[in-house]
Amino acid sequence: MRSEVTVTFKGTEPVRIELDRQPPMTPDAARAWFDRQFTEFACEPLRGTGKVLTADKVVVVAEAAGPSKFADANWAMEFGRATSAALGKPMVNIDVPSLSISY
Repeated sequence: MRSEVTVTFKGTEPVRIELDRQPPMTPDAARAWFDRQFTEFACEPLRGTGKVLTADKVVVVAEAAGPSKFADANWAMEFGRATSAALGKPMVNIDVPSLSISY
């Protein structure tokens, strides 16, 4: 089965992270990875209630990381593995300018 995470930023080519040959990450490890990144990047919740959904963490971490962090192949691969595992989807498209995710 094909597995890929695509991240789109304004004014740049989409970042495609192919996961076909990568070992899967467990959902618990993926959530922990996003918790650490959310804290390290000092991200803010998208919702006024302060509740942070997993999909929200994926989007705001991608936004905070920006294209420059995705240039680091190792970090990008971990982001891709964590995204696929945390969301439970093999194909994920993240549109950072619109703060949205599609499957």
